[in-house]
Amino acid sequence: MIKHIVMWKLKESVEGVDKAVNLRRMKKLLESLPEKIPQIREFEVGVNTIPSDAAWDISLVSGFDSKEDLDSYQKHPEHVAVAQFIGKIRESRALVDYEL
Repeated sequence: MIKHIVMWKLKESVEGVDKAVNLRRMKKLLESLPEKIPQIREFEVGVNTIPSDAAWDISLVSGFDSKEDLDSYQKHPEHVAVAQFIGKIRESRALVDYEL
């Protein structure tokens, strides 16, 4: 299994929309992906609840049977659409992919 973990820090405001609104929209969009992309085996989206300078705003922990399935997920049109939205609202991103 391949674990795919991503964390994002969001911009305070984008096109007049504040971080809290964008965070809720991002979470909803991400959570819609498992029903649309069959390669997803595990999928958990978490919004940070304890603010600190070291904290990220939102994270994704997902699992795939293989590297090929992860690649398919990343190229899937539904994922690409969500990634485009996230690209506009994110300040920074960190990720790690590892095999179990």
